[in-house]
Amino acid sequence: MRPTFFVGFERTKNMNKNESENFMMSTMISDDSDSQEFISLLSQEEEDEMNKEDLPDALPILPLRNTVLFPGVVIPITVGRDKSINLIKDAYKGTKTIGVVAQINSSIEDPLFTDLNKVGTVAHIIKMLRMPDGSTTVIIQGKRRFMLNECISTEPYILASITPFNEQKPKPTEEQKALVSSIKDLALDIVHINPMVPSEASFAIKNIESATFLLNFISSNLNTEVSNKQLILEIEDFHDRGKKVLEMLTKERQMLELKNEIQSKVRGDLDKQQRDFFLQQQIRALQEELGGDSPDKDIDNLLQSGKLKKWTEQVHEAFKKEVEKLKRMNPMAPDYSVQLGYLQTLLDLPWGDFSKDNFDLKHARKILDEDHFGLEKVKERILEYLAVLKLKGNMKSPILCLYGPPGVGKTSLGKSVAKALGRKYARISLGGLHDESEIRGHRKTYIGAMPGRIIQNLKKVTTSNPVFVLDEIDKIGNNYRGDPSSALLEVLDPEQNNTFYDNYIEIDYDLSNVMFIATANSLDTIQPALLDRMEVIEINGYTMEEKVEIAKKYLIPKQKENHGLKKGDFELNDDVLSKIVEGYTRESGVRGLEKQIAAIARNVAKQKVMEGKLKKKLEVEDVVKILGVERVEKEMYQGNDVAGVVTGLAWTSVGGEILFIESSLTKGTGKLTLTGSLGEVMKESAITALTFLKAHADALNIDVRVFDKWDVHIHVPAGAVPKDGPSAGITMLTSLASLFTQRKVKASLAMTGEITLRGKVLPIGGVKEKLLAAKRAGIKDIIFCDVNRKDVEDIHENYLKDLSFHYVKNMLEVLDIALLKEKVEHAIDLTIKEDKKVDAAV
Repeated sequence: MRPTFFVGFERTKNMNKNESENFMMSTMISDDSDSQEFISLLSQEEEDEMNKEDLPDALPILPLRNTVLFPGVVIPITVGRDKSINLIKDAYKGTKTIGVVAQINSSIEDPLFTDLNKVGTVAHIIKMLRMPDGSTTVIIQGKRRFMLNECISTEPYILASITPFNEQKPKPTEEQKALVSSIKDLALDIVHINPMVPSEASFAIKNIESATFLLNFISSNLNTEVSNKQLILEIEDFHDRGKKVLEMLTKERQMLELKNEIQSKVRGDLDKQQRDFFLQQQIRALQEELGGDSPDKDIDNLLQSGKLKKWTEQVHEAFKKEVEKLKRMNPMAPDYSVQLGYLQTLLDLPWGDFSKDNFDLKHARKILDEDHFGLEKVKERILEYLAVLKLKGNMKSPILCLYGPPGVGKTSLGKSVAKALGRKYARISLGGLHDESEIRGHRKTYIGAMPGRIIQNLKKVTTSNPVFVLDEIDKIGNNYRGDPSSALLEVLDPEQNNTFYDNYIEIDYDLSNVMFIATANSLDTIQPALLDRMEVIEINGYTMEEKVEIAKKYLIPKQKENHGLKKGDFELNDDVLSKIVEGYTRESGVRGLEKQIAAIARNVAKQKVMEGKLKKKLEVEDVVKILGVERVEKEMYQGNDVAGVVTGLAWTSVGGEILFIESSLTKGTGKLTLTGSLGEVMKESAITALTFLKAHADALNIDVRVFDKWDVHIHVPAGAVPKDGPSAGITMLTSLASLFTQRKVKASLAMTGEITLRGKVLPIGGVKEKLLAAKRAGIKDIIFCDVNRKDVEDIHENYLKDLSFHYVKNMLEVLDIALLKEKVEHAIDLTIKEDKKVDAAV
């Protein structure tokens, strides 16, 4: 016997609960294998016979809301409208044949004839069932298509005249076979991937013999809109109808595949979340059993710690927001530890925590004097700040820049300032720093992100008002990673640093109470905008006497302690210390001096351990024996016996030095040669000096023709040391003037200053360093620009002993002071003899 099925399986998807129950009940109605409750799948012969049946001229019309009935297909219909119920009852008592037409608009409750589509299906009522809820369910089977003509009556239901559709049997061509095969395969794929379709449907599709019925069966069960199904019903040509069904099946499969993919992904994510949640619960239970803190307890601890912090409302809200974010994270996820570290950093920062300042100015002065000799300007500035802070109670901390040569105590002064104020001390070495993130920090989204050095050091010192030393601020680098000096503009601006923004913290932090002290060896390499934000205090080099005092008060006791020696194990008198300073060091500071004293301390420690005998008072000979021969040749004034040799004063990074300018003449054509590793500025100074001398030859009684008969060579020892700067201008001019006049230069005289073509003398810098260098070299008289008078007067009188100063405004004044009337021995005869032939010709 041929298999029989109820073929309306897809209809359950669009039914409500009652309709679905009714449908399931209707599928179970069966008296025997030949009963009409189970409809056989139509064969081609049965379909042909059905198409040959005569149709009446008029039929009662049953409007359908949400579906379309196709020929041969059996569907259940729940009837609810009064007209529809009357129609079904009358038809069921009679021929059981009705016309079924889909409404154009399914929302119309009582449709008129004009509200119906023009093409419908003749249906045979198989069974009418009365449901427990009182509704009526009808099982109907489509027979043939028809077209509506005219409405005959509308009461008690619609009665209309119809015209049968001319059903054409499809021709069994190769194209038709391929089309039907494609539709069948696609339908089977959909049944396979759609969990809402029972697996028996695939068996039904495989057993359908008629191509037309296969098309109707699949069209009836398409998951598409009623209008699309009605469109398929109205297509007359089989091939066109098949292509339309194939198109809709393709769309449905694509939609199902996409839906399954999304559901699979969501299901996988949910499964992973459930698994993670289960594991988290197990981890919490294990941690509690082992006595450790669970993630929940860690979060509670964070919240409790946050309540104790002196936060503003903004910071408190940001903290709570970040804690909530932590709660939603998986403790095993990498981001969890990053977020936990960020919150811990917020808690560790000293928000609103300040150390108490010591306002005892006498105590502060005592501390500063104990730790450092001299440096009066810096000490006075610190005491002024303390005095104002004591009177006002609150003020923005100053931002100081200590500028001077190496070894003069700039860095260690910061520690003494912190000690004097009673504050914590922090230090950042900026030398070679080239990454902006070192100042502002990294964004916490990066792997290994951390705050900048400013925030890190505040976290370390645990107060918001430390003394912060920015060491070697002049040696900051910059490259493609950013410019740290530009990042420091915000840190060192009193108007901005109360809202300092670190990329890691992402919350404004107040740095206005931090006392920043920057150190630098040179101001030339500091960005102008950065330099403008700091109060520059110049720290000059030490004199011989100061170095000796520093060694006695600080360096010797320190090295004795460092080497395990007692106070009386060795002594160095002033003469020995002076010998060490002059013969073994060449610096403005005392770092080299400390190294030499350390060498002596090591030697004494060795003797104490090996021999047990010590010579407590060390003499010069003992020091030479320990340190070896003198390493530094003291540059001293070398006399004025040779014309063209003048002593100048120069500034270097290690302090001031004397500089000799040597000039000589050779017969030639007036060429100028410059040697001694001179820079461009220094070469220009030599050219300017020679031009001025030519222009004022008459004032100096120089025959102007001399300049064309003699070549000039200017040399500045030592040749291997690069030299540059404008301050040797007057020295070069004096050297050339002495050379061309062959007059002596005043003894024990040194000079420094820049010149112009008009002969004006311009001011220079590094006055104190140059002055100290002159004093060390035995100079007695110094020529300065008149503008530099204020710089000399600003220097302590102890530095000015045994020195005489001459202040000038133009070069002629310099030459009047520097050149003596008498000529040097073995002076060159520069007299130009007259050419007789030229005279005769004239």
